[in-house]
Amino acid sequence: MRRALVVDDEPFAREEMCALLAASGEFEVVGQCANAIEALQAIRRERPDVMFLDVQMPVVSGFELLAMLEDELVPQVVFVTAHDEFALRAFDENALDYLLKPVSRERLARAIERIRRFSGDGARPAYAGAEIKRIPCSGARSLRLVAVADVELVKSGPAGVYVVGPGGELFTELTLRVLEDRAGLLRCHKQFLVNAAHVEELTVADNQVGVVRTRSGHQVPVSRRHLVAVKARLGL
Repeated sequence: MRRALVVDDEPFAREEMCALLAASGEFEVVGQCANAIEALQAIRRERPDVMFLDVQMPVVSGFELLAMLEDELVPQVVFVTAHDEFALRAFDENALDYLLKPVSRERLARAIERIRRFSGDGARPAYAGAEIKRIPCSGARSLRLVAVADVELVKSGPAGVYVVGPGGELFTELTLRVLEDRAGLLRCHKQFLVNAAHVEELTVADNQVGVVRTRSGHQVPVSRRHLVAVKARLGL
């Protein structure tokens, strides 16, 4: 039995999809998510085999969610949409299938056949890593999208990954690797990324360990391993 995750901002649509999946006898539904942030957490926690993903969700869309996932965590994806115009893009994104709302048992059965065939190939799903232009950051009761252009640095520690910008330090579910690869931020240390556009100064000690200073005065370490790449990116 395949492990399925349902991601949709509409409660009724989530419940209906979960009921259809349970009735098919093919899936164990391991989670229901109302938004992309919940989905990021659930995917890392549950490692589903298949994700039934709503295309149009407020704040962060289904397509944007895929860009925020590490490649090795991406499950098979079946897009769910109320709009035909998203179907073509779903296949451009290499979606396994797409379902139009309201989803019928017969149409879901055809999607299940596709899932079986894909699983038999043993291949991993591949989705285009779209550029991330806004980073979802969460507070105690809110979700904020921070423009990458406004980010000065990103740091990782025991408490998680934090984006540092005009709003101070904000927690994000995204990893340093994803932000380096898809948001264009510069790796300067195993625990730090910096926005090259915000760097004012690079100081290098005799031991080839450096420090960059951002426009607002943040001091960010540069390790020996990353010094050459940092210099090249800054044109030094």
